[in-house]
Amino acid sequence: MGRKSLKEVRQLEIIKTFYKVAKKEGYENTSIAKIAKVMDINPSLVSHYFETKEDLTYALIDHILERYLLIYTIKNKEAVTLTDLQKTIEMLFSKKWNLLFDDGLFYTFYALAFREKKIKAKYKTILDSLRFALASMIERCNEKQLLNVPAPKVAADLIFVLVDGAYFYLSLESDKKAYVERLDYYKNKAYQILGIDQSIGSGGILSS
Repeated sequence: MGRKSLKEVRQLEIIKTFYKVAKKEGYENTSIAKIAKVMDINPSLVSHYFETKEDLTYALIDHILERYLLIYTIKNKEAVTLTDLQKTIEMLFSKKWNLLFDDGLFYTFYALAFREKKIKAKYKTILDSLRFALASMIERCNEKQLLNVPAPKVAADLIFVLVDGAYFYLSLESDKKAYVERLDYYKNKAYQILGIDQSIGSGGILSS
């Protein structure tokens, strides 16, 4: 891959600043003027790359997708091992994964998806891409007879239903111990979907 152009570098700087300002002050209170002030540049320079706040929003959602897909860092997809799949599950149900993107902004944009068709399409792209990549890993493990998951796509979908539901619920949890125990519980449910018998975490598995 070649080096990023100056335009791409500047755009990424603006997107990251937009994220920081929106995370701190809220999406509704974030403007191009505020972004420019934080970057100590003229607002016209921000507008040169992103004409409207909506354009910035679309770019940030695309950036979210790129960050989320970092979980799948296997260079040779055909050489996927069971260990690679387990590492992916561990990442999905981890504090690191949950902190990839601010919950407040994630759900703000999620709400906008019900009014903005373009945002809805982008969110669907994110979710479909994550599911497809996980399903592909499961299929490779099936082919190598490391797993015997009858329907990889269904399994991947169920795991992400667990992920999405878990983090929304856990975003309301203030008890750190309860947070860890519930996350371990959901993670073990994901392993059960894959037919992997594994007890994870110091907190153990919560009773059903």
